[in-house]
Amino acid sequence: MERDALSLSTIDVPMAKSTLSFVCQNCGAAYNRWQGKCESCGEWNTLAEEDTTGSVPVSIRSKRKGRTFALESLSGKAQDAPRLSSGLSELDRVTGGGFVRGSVLLVGGDPGIGKSTLLTQATSLMARAGHRIVYISGEEAVAQVRLRAERLGLSDAPVQLAAETSVEDIVSTLSEGAVPRLIVIDSIQTMWTDTVESAPGTVTQVRASAQALIRFAKKTGAAIILVGHVTKDGQIAGPRVVEHMVDAVLSFEGEGSQQFRILRAVKNRFGPTDEIGVFEMTGLGLREVTNPSELFLSERDLGTPGTAVFAGIEGTRPVLVELQALVAPTSLGTPRRAVVGWDPSRLSMVLAVLEAHCGVKLSGHDVYLNVAGGLRIHEPAADLAAAAALVSSLVNAQLPTDAVYFGEISLSGVVRPVAQTPARLKEAAKLGFQRAVLPESARGEASGDAGLSLNAVNSLTTLVAEIAARGSRRGDQSAPAEKNATPARFRRGEG
Repeated sequence: MERDALSLSTIDVPMAKSTLSFVCQNCGAAYNRWQGKCESCGEWNTLAEEDTTGSVPVSIRSKRKGRTFALESLSGKAQDAPRLSSGLSELDRVTGGGFVRGSVLLVGGDPGIGKSTLLTQATSLMARAGHRIVYISGEEAVAQVRLRAERLGLSDAPVQLAAETSVEDIVSTLSEGAVPRLIVIDSIQTMWTDTVESAPGTVTQVRASAQALIRFAKKTGAAIILVGHVTKDGQIAGPRVVEHMVDAVLSFEGEGSQQFRILRAVKNRFGPTDEIGVFEMTGLGLREVTNPSELFLSERDLGTPGTAVFAGIEGTRPVLVELQALVAPTSLGTPRRAVVGWDPSRLSMVLAVLEAHCGVKLSGHDVYLNVAGGLRIHEPAADLAAAAALVSSLVNAQLPTDAVYFGEISLSGVVRPVAQTPARLKEAAKLGFQRAVLPESARGEASGDAGLSLNAVNSLTTLVAEIAARGSRRGDQSAPAEKNATPARFRRGEG
């Protein structure tokens, strides 16, 4: 009996049964069998076979007992989380004042947009300030990172570099000595861990690697920045659960043909999510833009029909940007509607209001709308500026070059007020504008200190009539008689 008991005690602990499933590499949804299309995200040919079972024995996992912890009440003193400044004021603005101890940030952006350049500049400035900064590159060798730092003039910064992809080795190395204040992982898609049996870059590996790094950050208090790839539609690649695990998600945006770069907070547990940071890509790296309005209007098309200046708000910062519209007769059965930098659904709504309540016939015209400078506008206050630019292009009327527009358009054609009217007017006056077209109900909020001439409109019909009349007068002076567009003909859709 004793021999039998001894033999039973030496039996190996049973391992978990291997479970294979098919995981979507785009959204992380799991299926029991392979199929061509993912039902969760709608993508085709994104399912890959993965082993979702860890290497920990079942008996060991089941024997673990939970520990007790103390419960606290809602009352008590709330202390602000200590922050570490990055040395870049635009980056600190987006993060809410700097990096919080133990926080994990996910930075995404198109390839070649400048993510590594931005992080190299930030880490170099922080290292020069006396902090221990570690830069882990999984895509480039150490020599390549050094070449970038030398090109940026930052080769003398005491940043600790490494080219490694094993999460266990990274955690073991960083645990020795003083805890780093900031760790950069470039990128999370190249990391892999021994706890899962999947290829690097798969959804399971990305999730497990991110979880191990987040656990290290919370335990030691080091701030970690994870660089993530983006898909063709601009979303951060990998499972959406990674975005829920981190404390902040930053998106680095910009057009390849433009030198402007926009850093936007998509999620932030320690700061606002509507702030933006503006950078300009130069030969010596990214330069901070302290006055984005002046930069976006530096190459403005003066005296051209179809352009209007929008006074917008990004977070707490007023930003003036030019909206460009082109309305041209179409030869297609279905007119084209192309938008760059604005919501296409918002454009469709403005076009419907113009046709239903203002008599503007655009069903036979192609419509193109562009936000100059590569900025993306998300607030509905741009409705009035977009409508003014569209009507100006249709009747070939030049809008006042010293006027700004802002206001939300309702489905009934009424111009509704928007928030932070005094800040918009103050920014416009600072840049030399003399007039402002704004909602009638916002006149009371407008401060007289701005020194602008206010043109308050209650409905979109009033603004359309003013622009149409301007177009007819301009046509009488410079256009042939047969091409004149009077307000009456314009309302009937003949203009």
